[in-house]
Amino acid sequence: MAPLIEVQHLKKYFPTARGQLHAVDDVSFTIERGTTMGVVGESGCGKSTLGRTLIHLHESTDGKILFEGKDITRVNSKELKQLREDSVQIIFQDPYSSLNPRMTVEQTIREPLVLSRCFSKTEIDKETERLMDLVGLDRRLRLSYPHEMDGGRRQRVGIARALALNPKFIVCDEPVSALD
Repeated sequence: MAPLIEVQHLKKYFPTARGQLHAVDDVSFTIERGTTMGVVGESGCGKSTLGRTLIHLHESTDGKILFEGKDITRVNSKELKQLREDSVQIIFQDPYSSLNPRMTVEQTIREPLVLSRCFSKTEIDKETERLMDLVGLDRRLRLSYPHEMDGGRRQRVGIARALALNPKFIVCDEPVSALD
């Protein structure tokens, strides 16, 4: 059985006024199913860029990304949409900037469930409550907006949203830094 993720010589460079910024430079690793991998390094060394590149929030400059043995390094928009719906999610480092300020907690957590069109309204309601309970969000907060909550609660919303479709792979970009 193929590893969940296999990264081969991944590179992500950004053009700057001074030339190319090598944010991720020749990184290779394998992640087996059911395992966790931590990436440690100083601030600004490319950890977040690596995670964002793995799930195509940034396109790689070079190298290869294999997901369950399939090359996903270059995917079209339809394949990317399917990959994000079925298999990969991210928990962002900054929950305030990653949440829609016009959506309540409930709307934010429900959105991926609704967009997947795989659940009835009753199932969506139950799953939303289950996810809120799972991440430790009091149900009384379901109609709250991001600006009405502290950083820890906002981060819990982001975690619940990432877990909503039971992805196979989650990039966690400092997911507990805001939690109390």
